[in-house]
Amino acid sequence: MFRHGAGACIALLLSLMLTSQTADAQTASVSERSYLGYGRLITNDYIGDGSDRWRTMSWTSSRIWGPEWRGTPPAGFGEMIELRLSAEIFAPVDLDIPAVGDRPYAGALSVGVHTHFMWHGFDTALGADLVMTGSGTGLGSLQRELHNVLGVQEPSRLTLDNQIGGGFYPTLVGEIGRDLALAPNIRLRPFLEARAGAETLVRAGADLTIGRAGSTDLMVRENTTGQRYRVVRGESLTGFSFLIGADIAHVAESIYLPSDRGLELTPSRDRLRAGMHWQGEAASAFYGLTYLGEEFEAQTEGQVVGSIRINLSF
Repeated sequence: MFRHGAGACIALLLSLMLTSQTADAQTASVSERSYLGYGRLITNDYIGDGSDRWRTMSWTSSRIWGPEWRGTPPAGFGEMIELRLSAEIFAPVDLDIPAVGDRPYAGALSVGVHTHFMWHGFDTALGADLVMTGSGTGLGSLQRELHNVLGVQEPSRLTLDNQIGGGFYPTLVGEIGRDLALAPNIRLRPFLEARAGAETLVRAGADLTIGRAGSTDLMVRENTTGQRYRVVRGESLTGFSFLIGADIAHVAESIYLPSDRGLELTPSRDRLRAGMHWQGEAASAFYGLTYLGEEFEAQTEGQVVGSIRINLSF
């Protein structure tokens, strides 16, 4: 039932957003777009709680094309285009001999196209990703090689042989949010998100940012943690920004937690996050920590992952 409800929510979101196209958007052409920026975020539990389990690694990068950036997305649907690439590894607690009932190993690669625009005063993002899973992603072999170099436990052949099967999963993603100014350099951003595909869910949350760094940038939300990373830089505002955020989701389906393996989804999935963004004259950096709550009933506790991004300009 919930799966159909989430699908209906996304269908409604699509309908509303498509009808909000303005005359300017209708007359815009691809030739008016230019390359605006690039962003990325690396997440790993080794720079979080130091463990190697469950949502153990993710890497996301985005490239954006569109009209000149003026601090807010354009009004027209499709005027600003984002190409998003990501990789993620899910793992059981024991990479050698996984315990019965633990989540199976999984590697996922995705490529997607998203658009950012204003809709009735809300920052809106809508897009589609194609998610690929299975040994064909090569992520299991890559992790084995990296762990071998680092001298830490590698995923065994048994673990990799029992990873979730290969497949392709089209996934729709939609988010709306709005920055609310509470005081000078203090902003609260409530948001709603819906996904249907590799994981089907609806999510609600908010982020509080203190500081001016990044306040005029275009930020994109990373899937694993909900941390937002910069893709297009706005005004050259140097200094620090500190953020805290939280959200909760109801998940109807997840290909990473297959029910045919006896895994039962938790009723809700929560995340708590904090981070610090520094912007200098020719460099910037971000570090954040995110608590990820239990995702399946047999999971004994939550986990903490770290996210990092460093940009240098020459």
